[in-house]
Amino acid sequence: QVQLVQSGGGLEHTGGSLGLSCTASGRIFRINDMAWYRQAPGNQRELVATISSSGLTNYLESVKGRFTISRDNAKNTVYLQMNNLKPGDTAVYYCDAEVVTSDDGETWYGWGQGTQVTVSS
Repeated sequence: QVQLVQSGGGLEHTGGSLGLSCTASGRIFRINDMAWYRQAPGNQRELVATISSSGLTNYLESVKGRFTISRDNAKNTVYLQMNNLKPGDTAVYYCDAEVVTSDDGETWYGWGQGTQVTVSS
């Protein structure tokens, strides 16, 4: 019905930059909020950043000023630009979206497949 496919991430040194993208496809009437989460080994999944359909953003305190979430509504894509990376940013990153699939308001909630981000010291 709806798929979220992620790309980007990888291995970077402390202070470096990486980018993530996540594209929704399938039965899409509109996309409401989109978000990025991350989960480090042994930790719970935590919310990193959110962006509304109008572009309002919120960030986890520890990434403010370093990470930027953005979206291209025409491409059904959300991005996460990560600058000044720290070892504590190492985690699997997941995108999340609230996708309205029909004009009667039927909504799909789901995750991307996850992307590893590793920051070496």
